[in-house]
Amino acid sequence: MTDHHATDPFHIALPVHDLAAARAFYGQLLGCPEGRSSAAWVDFDLFGHQVVAHLVADAKPFNAATNAVDGHDVPVPHFGVVLTMARFDALAAKLKAANIKFVIAPYVRFKGQPGEQATMFFYDPSGNALEFKAFANRGQLFARQ
Repeated sequence: MTDHHATDPFHIALPVHDLAAARAFYGQLLGCPEGRSSAAWVDFDLFGHQVVAHLVADAKPFNAATNAVDGHDVPVPHFGVVLTMARFDALAAKLKAANIKFVIAPYVRFKGQPGEQATMFFYDPSGNALEFKAFANRGQLFARQ
């Protein structure tokens, strides 16, 4: 048993090369409300979690490597949110309509196995990798094989 709560929000700070592009991607496309900001950074509310886009002139994205998972090359590191299946499907449809280039297009991995999940991977305009996923049964989030 752990003493942390699933509702505790995470915080992540990302390097971005352009705050306007970050606002368009996180704020408009992903629908993240904007919080505090300055000329050098912007806070976004990503499904209740704090993502801060920091302007870095020579921004280097986190996506430096890949790892094979279920027959796909998963960008590592990456971040994202576990959504309900309905929110996942709505976001996937919105991203497809916006012609986002997926690293891994939305699909169900580990089908019929413990931890079966819908997942999708894509990059923000600065090359930071994101994964959004959903479980038909969220109790499978930490299921073991």
